[in-house]
Amino acid sequence: MSALFFGSISTVADTSELQRRAFNEAFEAHGLGWNWSRDEYVSMLGSNGGRDRIAQFAASRGEDVDAAAVHETKSAIFRELLSSTSVSPRPGVVETIERARQDGLRLGFITTTSADNVEAVLAALAPAIGADTFDLVVDGSAVSAGKPDPEVYRHALDKLGEDATHAVAIEDNAGGVRAATAAGLTCIAFPNQNTSGGDFTAAETTVDALRPDDVVAMVKP
Repeated sequence: MSALFFGSISTVADTSELQRRAFNEAFEAHGLGWNWSRDEYVSMLGSNGGRDRIAQFAASRGEDVDAAAVHETKSAIFRELLSSTSVSPRPGVVETIERARQDGLRLGFITTTSADNVEAVLAALAPAIGADTFDLVVDGSAVSAGKPDPEVYRHALDKLGEDATHAVAIEDNAGGVRAATAAGLTCIAFPNQNTSGGDFTAAETTVDALRPDDVVAMVKP
């Protein structure tokens, strides 16, 4: 068989600005006096991992901050925003999922965010997309290293019994593209509104909307 993997929350719904808002509200809640502008946030998106971004930003300012606690607050705020904000699937996502199903492809949602965040975004997208949309859903608890480490993709391939040469990943950021290609997958870069300036040279192609015929054609039988 063959598989199609959606590699992060923002490959199915563009939540990047909700994420930034959640960071800034968490900073306020912890009394940090930080506020990441959009340009500042965009400059940080070359790598994955919100907790690491917080820690690195604190270090750059010479501040001692409990990055894990701040990130936990940010994630809780993000989930609350998802539940109270209208969130829609990105262009072509639902149609691509339907076409992949028709063609007998296996579908995965392969992220390194928390299980709670995955559950929240799928709840926000229901009924168009839900956990039962996918043959496999992976979150950060399944692996020891986040992207750009390829561990999460290797884990997914192993769980499905698939070969990397028969799988395509859709990723919205440079770190995710590096993870997918390092695991041997063909990768489609599908940048969100804040990652469009990233380095996607390792991807097979970069698109602003998913076109079902094109995506399915890239999955090798």
